[in-house]
Parts: sequence; structure tokens; C-alpha cells
Amino acid sequence: MTEPVYRVNEIFYSLQGEGFYTGTPAVFLRFSGCNRLCPFCDTDHHAFREMTAAEIAAEVSSFPSRHLVATGGEPLLQLDSYLLRALKARGFYVQVETNGSRPVPPEVDWVTCSPKEGPWDIGRIDELKVVYQNSPDHLLRLAELLPATHHFAQPLSGGNVPETIRFCLDHPRWRLSLQTHKLIDIR
Repeated sequence: MTEPVYRVNEIFYSLQGEGFYTGTPAVFLRFSGCNRLCPFCDTDHHAFREMTAAEIAAEVSSFPSRHLVATGGEPLLQLDSYLLRALKARGFYVQVETNGSRPVPPEVDWVTCSPKEGPWDIGRIDELKVVYQNSPDHLLRLAELLPATHHFAQPLSGGNVPETIRFCLDHPRWRLSLQTHKLIDIR
């Protein structure tokens, strides 16, 4: 069997800036490619390098943290059990940030779902992280459709912080998630 090749947009080391693991040192593995192509996406899907699982595992292991965040684009278009086993062999705890459109391999430790348009086919969700667009009903409906252990409402970039805070105060199951990496000017 030929070893799979993955399209990697970038690999970098920083602090997790959003959601449950905010402030955690993490290696970010950003894949290129998505099935939603949202206009606000910060990934250049034309920029990538092809890497094997062994090459990815070696590069991410050069950083001191063993918390890995697989992101994209949509990482679950590529992140598979083969790559996950290579990461696990190096001691990584793997968090995936997904739009919820694909099933999650069993080796993933933490699932962060930032849903875009349906349909969704995700299965397990540890944290639901949604940009609050001044529509409480939208977030409440997503929480019904996509059951999760933790719920985070995130303000629009630079926009509706007071409204998002009010939503969280009115719906205490939701917690506020700020993009702290942008606030403190790190990646």
C-alpha cells in the first residue's frame, strides 16, 4: 500500500486562541482544502506542500508541546487514522477544528465544531463554537441539532462583543470565546 500524502498549508507553534483550550501551547497543523469555502476563511487553499504522515509527525515533534490542533480549511477531508496513529506514536493529544460536515476518526481526542451550513455528519462534539451574529435562535437551534458538552459564543471580529456577552448572560450554558490570539497579536 502506498503511504498517503497530505496537503499541508502550514505547521506552526503558538497558543490556542479560542474555545475550551484557550491559552494552551499547541502545534497547529493547518490543512489546505475545504468543502465549504467560506468567504471569511483565513486559509489560502492554493498554498500547500505535500507531506507524508512520517514527515508531518517529524515536523510537529520538533516543538515542545504535545497538544496538536488540526485545522484548515476542513481538516477531516484529509486527517485520517493513518496520520493520527503516526501522531499518537509521538505522544500527541489531537484536537480537531471542523465545520461538522465529516465523520471524526476515533483516534481524535477533542472535537471542536464550528458549524457552517449543513448537512452535518460529525458524530461526537466536545465543544460547539459559533460566531454570534445577533441571532440567539440560530445558536440555540444549532445546540439542539449538534449536541455538545461545551458551548462557546464568539463575537464577530471587532463587532458585537456587548451583544455576545448579553447572549451568554441570558443563556448560561454558553460561554464567551474571544479570539485572544488576535487580541495579543500572535498567530
